Amino acid sequence: MKVAVSSSGNTLESDLDPRFGRASYFLIVDTETFNFEVKPNDQNMNLPQGAGIQAGKTVADCGVDVLITGNCGPKAYNVLQAAGIKVVTGIKGSVKEVVEQFKSSDPKYLEGPNVDGHWV
Repeated sequence: MKVAVSSSGNTLESDLDPRFGRASYFLIVDTETFNFEVKPNDQNMNLPQGAGIQAGKTVADCGVDVLITGNCGPKAYNVLQAAGIKVVTGIKGSVKEVVEQFKSSDPKYLEGPNVDGHWV
């Protein structure tokens, strides 16, 4: 399975970034092999609005099944849901630790956004 993790850095040892739309990177990780691809999020980090929507499109274009992040607002959640991507929050640690926790648990997928939008 391929998962996207919002990350503060570009390695598996980097911490999960609790921000989704304004995360520094997305690491696209194969949960079986831990091979990964780095997707910089520079283009969305400083947007005055719409960062979650654009980040959602970036992640959707990667063909992942699940996003692991800290928070997901309503507009980003709608983009991810439309792409068939499930969202998991509430796991902390490095990207590698987060993926290991995801694999070893029965993850609770969000049924809606877990934070309000910034521009409502």
